[in-house]
Amino acid sequence: MSEIIKVGMADLKTCVSPNGITTLGLGSCVGIAICDPVTKIGGLAHIMLPNSKAMKGVQQNVAKFADTGIVELVQQMEKLGAKRARMVSKIAGGATMFNFQSTSSLGQVGDRNVEATKAMLQQLKIPILAEDTGQNFGRTVIFYPATGAYHIRAVGKPEYII
Repeated sequence: MSEIIKVGMADLKTCVSPNGITTLGLGSCVGIAICDPVTKIGGLAHIMLPNSKAMKGVQQNVAKFADTGIVELVQQMEKLGAKRARMVSKIAGGATMFNFQSTSSLGQVGDRNVEATKAMLQQLKIPILAEDTGQNFGRTVIFYPATGAYHIRAVGKPEYII
């Protein structure tokens, strides 16, 4: 019997098929789903901010930031037997949730989160197979490493898979 593992905000978890992994409430946050399609080992990070270096001197939750959370997720997957050379990813989130966000530099955090996520995945040589980012609505996601299916739910919209 399979289990759906829950990932909180500023959190990350790994799973092995047939289990799935989910996170709720991706607004400006980004959900990064990574899997090794051979071993069926997967992981999901729910990052809130693009860069940990902007928070000098503060004890940090590595999962909160794109630059540290993605690296930590990949390392945890490798400990389970996944190979980085085979890893692929899908991303969702990075929305602009409020009108004032589109004009304020502080408000463009969703865009900055998506850019930082893409840059880190490129640096780690993990291709992005699909994405559902931006727009002005939140998302809940469920990822199944067995198939690579990334289910996306949003209020008032039909569920779809990338």
